[in-house]
Amino acid sequence: MPDFIDHAFLLFMLIGFAAQMVDGALGMAYGLTASSFLLAAGVPPVTASATVHFAETVTTGASAISHHSFGNVHSPLFKRLVLPGMLGAGIGAYVLTELPGDALKPYVAGYLALMGVYVLLKALREINPIHVEKRVGPLGFLGGLIDAIGGGGWGPIVTSTLLARGNHTRYTIGTVNAVEFFVTLTSSAVFIATIGVQHWNIVLGLALGGLCAAPIAGYLAKRVPHRPMMAAVGLLIIGSSGYTLWKAFLA
Repeated sequence: MPDFIDHAFLLFMLIGFAAQMVDGALGMAYGLTASSFLLAAGVPPVTASATVHFAETVTTGASAISHHSFGNVHSPLFKRLVLPGMLGAGIGAYVLTELPGDALKPYVAGYLALMGVYVLLKALREINPIHVEKRVGPLGFLGGLIDAIGGGGWGPIVTSTLLARGNHTRYTIGTVNAVEFFVTLTSSAVFIATIGVQHWNIVLGLALGGLCAAPIAGYLAKRVPHRPMMAAVGLLIIGSSGYTLWKAFLA
């Protein structure tokens, strides 16, 4: 076994695989899953966010290609989200190098928990065909900003809000995942310019695991019925946000 492949490296690969399966199939939680593990291991917030975003540059690129090949990307929605998302990510990454990102987590988690309940209720009703609101730019900006500062959150914020507005699950998840590549690329560029690249073993492990999972997750997003998938998204948001709130106020 090569020197760089040890039990820790294999664990990072497993985390990357699991996180990308969730993110690619449900449209969220790669950053939240991976960042939570790194923070629990004692990695500082700015390093954890930078490391996850470096890895996501690979996994989100593979995910975007997979979703596009399966016909899950809706072009008008993509165009309305990509530039605001990149702008928010760039500002958020810079802010994280100057301010403690953990201070914002309880507020974001509270918003996401409410959105999770709303999405779960939406799963019980008929879902409208895909439609594109004219004002998704601010949503993309907010998602990119919080994603860079908190080490994750693009999918939960953007996907959950669009689903709550009635967008079709398959196209929302595919499009948000495709835009995420450009958001992550922007964050990574700012992190490289400000703090450099650290912990290459973690980056490589997360990236390889996510790369293996991307085509499987893209296929599942196309095949799984959208109502059960929406219910799963709602439960995922509630669970992850509830855990964040518990750690912030009760732990």
